[in-house]
Amino acid sequence: MITKRKKLPIFCLLIIMAGTVIMACSSGARPPSLANDAVILAFGDSLTFGTGATPAESYPAVLERLVGRRVVNSGVPGEVTGEGLSRLPEVLEKEKPALLILCHGGNDMLRRLDKQQTAGNLRAMIRLAQERGVSVVIISVPSPGLALSPPTFYRETAAEMKIPFDEKTLAMVLSDSSLKSDYIHPNAAGYRRLAESVADFLKKSGAVE
Repeated sequence: MITKRKKLPIFCLLIIMAGTVIMACSSGARPPSLANDAVILAFGDSLTFGTGATPAESYPAVLERLVGRRVVNSGVPGEVTGEGLSRLPEVLEKEKPALLILCHGGNDMLRRLDKQQTAGNLRAMIRLAQERGVSVVIISVPSPGLALSPPTFYRETAAEMKIPFDEKTLAMVLSDSSLKSDYIHPNAAGYRRLAESVADFLKKSGAVE
């Protein structure tokens, strides 16, 4: 969430702290402690794939280095949630993750697909993971436009499914031109901010040391 290499104003620090609390505590859910050989599955579209940066600079690659666990990058550029829902079972079966980080829905919004259907697809993906004993964290994607605020269905879905979520980080990254590669994608520095936010949550929640 840091935008430049200098001290953050106090209000930015408060925003960062608030974002961490929202992710960790909003639903009352926390991920379990992850064994050293546990697999984390980062699942989504181009934001997970790392469009706008090199593969080593994608947020899953950076997260892997930060938390010392294998992080599988399962991002498919251009994918909508309906396609993600169809793809997820095979990926879960192959990778057998302990934790799923779900960051999906941006392409649904770009294509102006039905929001209720998008929310339903997200819930179905979360349910697929939970039925397999996989914990889930969801990262909210902001709506395109000037406001860059996530749709309410992310918060509502997280509350309904009792999972932690982050609705601040991507909006903050994509509102800072120095952290973007284009209109809708972060650059390497932006993906690092996202990875740092997720890693901070996992450490503060006790999932990793």
